[in-house]
Amino acid sequence: MRIALPATSANLGPAFDAAALAMNLFITIDAAPGADFSIHATGRDSEICGAANDEHLILATYRELLESHSKPVTALVLRIKNDIPIGKGCGSSAAARLAGIALANHFGRLHWNDAQIITEASRREHHPDNASACWLGGLAVARMSAKPAAGTSETNEPEVQVISIRPKGKWPLLLAIPDDALSTEEARRVLPAQYSRADTVANIQNSMLLLASFTQGRPDLLSAALEDRIHQPYRALLCPLLPALQPLAGTPGVLGVALSGAGPSVLIFLDPASNPRAAQKAIAARLTKAGVRAELLLTSIATRGARG
Repeated sequence: MRIALPATSANLGPAFDAAALAMNLFITIDAAPGADFSIHATGRDSEICGAANDEHLILATYRELLESHSKPVTALVLRIKNDIPIGKGCGSSAAARLAGIALANHFGRLHWNDAQIITEASRREHHPDNASACWLGGLAVARMSAKPAAGTSETNEPEVQVISIRPKGKWPLLLAIPDDALSTEEARRVLPAQYSRADTVANIQNSMLLLASFTQGRPDLLSAALEDRIHQPYRALLCPLLPALQPLAGTPGVLGVALSGAGPSVLIFLDPASNPRAAQKAIAARLTKAGVRAELLLTSIATRGARG
């Protein structure tokens, strides 16, 4: 079996835990039955991808899913080529979990459809945005709620509703990736337990405007639409790239700036009418002046999700 899964950027400013987009950066996995589990990994973070232990997210997901469905666990030989930054807000855990689910679905003959695969990944991720965008591609708008378990009044089975949208027009992206990783758990700890009505309303309005900008091909709306009061102001201390780059939103060549997922990477939407290399050079100069290090990677929205 071969499967390629894209990186994703979630939250997109105000759309906290509700939207994500797929990017043209992939983890590609070739899998075949073997006498024992083994992994040969190349590319980015190959030492993490190649560690065939109980904590390996792809293998752990694969084993757990087969065991929970009383299926035999076939040992696999994996060849992994990875381009997704791990632990840096680019959806690496969602891609890994989906890979494990896809392998279990194939080798365990579970015969799951897209909805079942996305729901299982969302349950494991505790939110549906990255998993939906990774599996389906494009821009994913997703909702996850609990539904009553069969024959009971308890609400413990997740129900995921997702819409995949292909944004209208061209949306070149620049991903700013720092050296250090940041766990989602640490990034969530800094968030407040409650928000004001004003902040909540502002995020709802901006989320609606953000969706309209993608579906109507209105990049001019993006700078305002990416404004957020729910997570970015609190995570800025953990993600120094964000305050360094946010002032560029609305300047020549830059449509908008948002934290990628929980951070610490930052997603920059570039003006399709401008030279992306020139924008990349200007952004690099700004980071140097601010004394902040980052890898700057040009990419774009992946219109297709996971594929064999």
